[in-house]
Amino acid sequence: MKLLVIEDDDETGEFIKNGLVQAGHKVDLTDNGQDGLYLATTGNFDLIVIDRMLPLVDGLTIVRTLRASDNRIPIVVLSALGEIDHRVAGLNAGADDYLVKPFAFSELEARVGALLRRVTPEGPETSLCVGDLEMNLITREVGRNGKSIDLQPREFRLLEYLMRHAGQVLTRTMLLEHVWDYHFDPQTNVIDVHVSRLRSKIDKGFEVQLLHTVRGAGYKLASL
Repeated sequence: MKLLVIEDDDETGEFIKNGLVQAGHKVDLTDNGQDGLYLATTGNFDLIVIDRMLPLVDGLTIVRTLRASDNRIPIVVLSALGEIDHRVAGLNAGADDYLVKPFAFSELEARVGALLRRVTPEGPETSLCVGDLEMNLITREVGRNGKSIDLQPREFRLLEYLMRHAGQVLTRTMLLEHVWDYHFDPQTNVIDVHVSRLRSKIDKGFEVQLLHTVRGAGYKLASL
């Protein structure tokens, strides 16, 4: 998903942007309301995270302007103003959610995810495909160019996560959290071992390599 973050505090803005990027989103960041309003009205974003108190144009003015033009993009307002009257004012202006600073990033990520699920059409997803690599989510069968690939449960889960985020660089932290359910780094080579085994199964014997190591960053599944 493509998100816009409008936050005038540089440290907070970078913190939010980096977290959302690690969560798999594309993120544009600006530090003032004037540029934020321009991007919000001209860019093709799926959601906006906006600070309430901004230079040049304040956050609620941006929200009202977008709603007045019948722009229904989901908006999360961030603010140090946490009194009930302030929260009500933000929601009445047209925001979909209002999060009081300071906040835990995990809560912001959860709220962003909840809003995106509301506007993303959901259908019965039964398969994933990257290049000539196919995964059937119902039968849990994997194949490439007509050749069946036998995967262990953890390898299947790892490949599914890679395929769902095809083209994105996935960090060690992201793989540990989403594939192994670790919220800390156990300082083992478990990821390297599983990636190596998975690569030998899906890439060996094929001219085009799909599973790439991005030095110093992580791994990426891509057909190009």
